[in-house]
Amino acid sequence: MISTWSTAAGRTLGRVRGTPAPITYGLIVLCCLIFVLGPASGLTPGYGTGDALLAAQRTYFRRWGVVPGQLFGGPAREALTPATALFVHGGWVHLLGNMLFLFVFGAMTEERMGRVEFTLFYVGCGYLALLGYAAANATSEQSLVGASGAISAVLGALLYLFPRARVTSLLPFLFFLPLRFPAWVVLPFWAALQWFAAGRASDGPGVAYLAHLVGFGLGFCYAWARYGRGHRRAGGPGAAVADGRATRVRAAPAPVTEGETQP
Repeated sequence: MISTWSTAAGRTLGRVRGTPAPITYGLIVLCCLIFVLGPASGLTPGYGTGDALLAAQRTYFRRWGVVPGQLFGGPAREALTPATALFVHGGWVHLLGNMLFLFVFGAMTEERMGRVEFTLFYVGCGYLALLGYAAANATSEQSLVGASGAISAVLGALLYLFPRARVTSLLPFLFFLPLRFPAWVVLPFWAALQWFAAGRASDGPGVAYLAHLVGFGLGFCYAWARYGRGHRRAGGPGAAVADGRATRVRAAPAPVTEGETQP
């Protein structure tokens, strides 16, 4: 059994390394693996069932997630939780929603930035997005987990780098008809939804829309500073965007992600 798992893992890693966006696909594999092995998936017998499983989940989320009240007033190790929380998800819908958006939008951004830069960008912006949410809710004792802040940063960067990319969306109020819009229409609309939802959100369990907004803003500002007009004229990595050709993207079903879950 161990030999079979080792062989399967080796083949998966080999495929990941051979793709044009190994970091994006590697992050997806890592997040899925951590979720399946953790108590939130309900697939690991060692965590028990019923009340025992719920207790294990609460302990797990508080150990690896961000608890704002402890982040700013607890032990020094709490400073690492905005990084560890990026790889922890609160449920199947939370995980699949985030990984779908990362799969759709991450590869293009990684190919433009390069592997090392994209890795630092993803983790750095994700860390700051969760830190920003925690700072705005400094007394909260709710645990915060999920990669949505980092993925929102990817969306912000993609908006600047590929504003004319065609995004296919399924809009509920149009009976889920598949419609294609440029990124400069879809992504600002998505950000506006996050802004509206953040204004109505409470401190209780739910979606951390503010982390989405912080991540989106950080991603856009980073891409603007890193790949601005001067850089494009110089023939840098942003030069391909200046010719006005639209890059076609097979996008996610809807312009709304599942946010950080607060169990």
